[in-house]
Amino acid sequence: MTVLARSDTVTEMHLIGRTASPGLAIGPVTMLTASVTRRTASNDPTQEAAALRAAIDGARAEIAEQVKTIQGEVADILEFQVAMLEDDALADAAFKAISTGIAADQAWRSALDAEIAGYRSAEDEYFRARAADVVDIRDRVLAHLSGVDAVARIAGGSIVAADDITPSIFLAADWSHGGAIALTGGSPSSHVAMLARSRGTPMVVGLGPLLWNGQPPALALVDGDAGTVIVDPEPETRRQFEQRMVAANAAQAAADAGRVAPAYTADGRRIAVLLNVTGPEDLAGLDPAICDGIGLVRTEFLFEASHGLPDEDTQYEVYRRILEWAEGRPVTIRTLDAGGDKPIAGLTVDGESNPFLGLRGIRLSLARPEVFSVQLRALARAAVHGVLKVMLPMIAVPTELDRAGVMLDAEVAALTAKGIACARPPLGIMIEVPAAALCAEDFGAAFYSIGSNDLTQYTMAAARDIGAVADLNDAGHPAVLALIARTVEAARKRDVEVSLCGDAAADIRLTTALLATGLTSLSVASVTVARLKAAIAKASS
Repeated sequence: MTVLARSDTVTEMHLIGRTASPGLAIGPVTMLTASVTRRTASNDPTQEAAALRAAIDGARAEIAEQVKTIQGEVADILEFQVAMLEDDALADAAFKAISTGIAADQAWRSALDAEIAGYRSAEDEYFRARAADVVDIRDRVLAHLSGVDAVARIAGGSIVAADDITPSIFLAADWSHGGAIALTGGSPSSHVAMLARSRGTPMVVGLGPLLWNGQPPALALVDGDAGTVIVDPEPETRRQFEQRMVAANAAQAAADAGRVAPAYTADGRRIAVLLNVTGPEDLAGLDPAICDGIGLVRTEFLFEASHGLPDEDTQYEVYRRILEWAEGRPVTIRTLDAGGDKPIAGLTVDGESNPFLGLRGIRLSLARPEVFSVQLRALARAAVHGVLKVMLPMIAVPTELDRAGVMLDAEVAALTAKGIACARPPLGIMIEVPAAALCAEDFGAAFYSIGSNDLTQYTMAAARDIGAVADLNDAGHPAVLALIARTVEAARKRDVEVSLCGDAAADIRLTTALLATGLTSLSVASVTVARLKAAIAKASS
């Protein structure tokens, strides 16, 4: 990649995109453009094929070495790239081209460019968001072929502007000194967006063409909360933005000071603040005192990061570690929520015309009982190590809950008969489908957990990651809030607990409205706990 810069001043320009990671940043612009590496071909197809195999092996080994030094979500992202490089089908077209006399680098670039185009044109946002990973793989292998380092070195505090950015480039940059990302394309669902959120790096995507005729701006202001970027700001615009940053930093410092204190509204109502986690690595270094428990454990990471479906002991050990970390606080583990935007090779259905309305969540688990039973056994065994609650995703009708309950009972009975320590955890449901929200009282669930992301998507018939309709995907819309309030009322009548674990819980602009529905429990990522508690303290019942 090449870094371009400009020193002359132009009239400030306002760009509107979509937020991918919240926060404010100001800094000099680093413009990334694709660099062209040159390599001398051998003109021998056998040697060219051997060179490509060596480059692929080298890239794979390089990524595998990185995985050893990191944990959690970053490791999962890199393992995704390793898995792609291990798939022989990825390079088939390149080797065929080499056999006809095409140089290895040209053949690989052509084959991967076709693959990238396929990802970018996919109807499913999940696959479009993976395009940057394929670009990353393409460039890693090309770098090994040419013997150069293809990763741009970005100065700390820079505003990185590009069409898109790969995980390698993000991981190579030092974000501890500030900085942000502003992309003409990109996706809030991309791996880099996930990395940005985990590092607290503001990121805005979908800005469209950057119209500065090849001359990048000298300075940019990035508002990751609003999804806007201002380039070459006027002095007064910059001054006001810097004041906002000072206020935001002060507010964050004050919030951090109260991170371990229980959350109360301004009029004294106690609100439970729970954590959303992907796996045990998310809890490393965290004090359990910051939360009232764990409101959501996403078990998909076990299936995505493993080579093959995880066995019972693997799952049990992970669930046990999370329960032990919680030190007696309740832990809600969601059963596998595959499908939709989370396909899993060998498990989910390929080629569904609309995967969000297809075989996903509990529907897939019930259709694959041999996989679901393994997870239920692991959960029942883990239940003896803490206060475990099991949550079923994508529930639409009571019979789905009933069938899952029968399966859980059968696995508990089988474990007990073998003398294996286990317990029957309470079984609750996610309220993500409007039908479930409207008829919540009809479910014999031990608890409800509202998944605001899907509930909003299905209520408003608009995906948040499709720019043309993103404005309609509003969790604060009266219709969505009405469904939340209806669920809370059903929980009150049935005397069961209810919480909200979707992204709306972390949006402090919605805190007052959510609490007004009667909610007394919100679940968010650990980085959001302090800010949410501060927002709760300002709200009234």
